[in-house]
Amino acid sequence: MSKPIGIYIHIPFCKRKCPYCDFYSITNKMLIDDYVKAVIRNLESISDMKADTVYFGGGTPSLLTSSQFKEILSRINYTSNAEITIECNPKTVDKEEIYSYRCAGINRLSLGVQSLSNNELTTLGRIHNSADAELAVNSAKSAGFDNISADIMLGISGQTLDSIDETLEKLLLLPVTHISAYMLKIEENTPYYSDSKILSSLPDEDTVAEIYLRTVKKLSEYGYHQYEISNFAKQGYECKHNLKYWRCEDYYGIGPSAHSCINGKRFAVERDIEKFIFSPVQKTIIIEENSCDFFEQAMLRLRLSEGLDLSLFPEYAEKIVRNAQPLVNSGLVRQKDNSIIITPDGYIVSNEIICRLLDIK
Repeated sequence: MSKPIGIYIHIPFCKRKCPYCDFYSITNKMLIDDYVKAVIRNLESISDMKADTVYFGGGTPSLLTSSQFKEILSRINYTSNAEITIECNPKTVDKEEIYSYRCAGINRLSLGVQSLSNNELTTLGRIHNSADAELAVNSAKSAGFDNISADIMLGISGQTLDSIDETLEKLLLLPVTHISAYMLKIEENTPYYSDSKILSSLPDEDTVAEIYLRTVKKLSEYGYHQYEISNFAKQGYECKHNLKYWRCEDYYGIGPSAHSCINGKRFAVERDIEKFIFSPVQKTIIIEENSCDFFEQAMLRLRLSEGLDLSLFPEYAEKIVRNAQPLVNSGLVRQKDNSIIITPDGYIVSNEIICRLLDIK
């Protein structure tokens, strides 16, 4: 394999499960040491693969020590300029620990801020408050990190235009170079799904749309380029690892629930930590034999602000341009040179727009 891949390593440990979260994680930290050994075994099985991005996601990866990260990274064949990201809960790190992560080889932090309104953080079941989040970002900067990302959530219980303004105004005073603004999705197997109080206090669709557009506008004013539906970055700080997902490039996932895409084939690891720990090499399930066809590539590329380059798919170009015309007239899509690009207004109903654009039968 000549082109470097991305490596995703799932760290499925949390101090406490958030009531809205459907990601695979457990609260038994006694398994961490055995888990790290299993990760290393799996990395040694793919030592022939060279990586230019490494992403530690969770769960709460910052529950691991810097020495554990250093040991894991020592088993990865990565390029000298590789982007190496760790997700952090603001309450689980301090300046000294953040500095030790940097010394271990990590060069990008993604902090789960979610909100800078204490009322919203309490409702979300987060273990940190606004001050903890601000301290974590500033500590990362003083520890020498230039590439700092913050996650925030939109459409959460009790959120208003005023409260998203509060979060954005505080966040934009901090030295972050990347912001992910994700819409809350109520997943079926979470406590939120059956909590009538939470469900009744969610903002309605029109308010969520206003919150989203307010966020896009505010971040643009402060120099954060929207390069994907939910992601914004200062110039040069786009997440290289996540771009691999949206561009259908190869990536390999390690850990229970991790997914991979190699040579157009998608596979996943079962959501079972004990099976992962006790298997010599993780057992994967093929979920797509022939992924990354035109429709999947088009769907993913339309999430990006660079849009769908029709010159890559000339056989479909004429029909897509025809489908796009009424959407262009409505301000939901624009055409730039050979590319079809969804606008921020269109992103709100992106699933419907993508279906219309790709209706080429």
